[in-house]
Amino acid sequence: MESVPKFYQTWHFGDTKKLSNELVESVRTGQKTATSALVWALEAKGEKLHSVDDIVVVTNWKGDPSCIIEITEAEVRPFGEIDERFAFDYGEGDRTLKWWSRAMWEYYTDVCRKVGLEPSTNMPISCQRFRLLHK
Repeated sequence: MESVPKFYQTWHFGDTKKLSNELVESVRTGQKTATSALVWALEAKGEKLHSVDDIVVVTNWKGDPSCIIEITEAEVRPFGEIDERFAFDYGEGDRTLKWWSRAMWEYYTDVCRKVGLEPSTNMPISCQRFRLLHK
């Protein structure tokens, strides 16, 4: 039986140098085990949705490889259906759904503006959980 090749990519977390470097360290320590992306933004860039078994080389802001992760769960959920567990696994802020909802609403509102769409609690969010393969 022929195996399906895995999809490999490289990316960094965060949209600033400080945040990117902080988040890669939280991945390396195991605090951050989930992430998300606005589906509309991925579509606007022509990027594919993340899938289970995808392998990602996570870099720091400069682009230097820092660790390797494997996507273990991937699903699209409306923004308003994100739960406490996902917010905790996200590993940012105080790890509560209240923090996640407030911070990510602000972030995704800006992303929506950039792709010419209006944010809503139904906007599609690509949610991934991952495991650290190599530091």
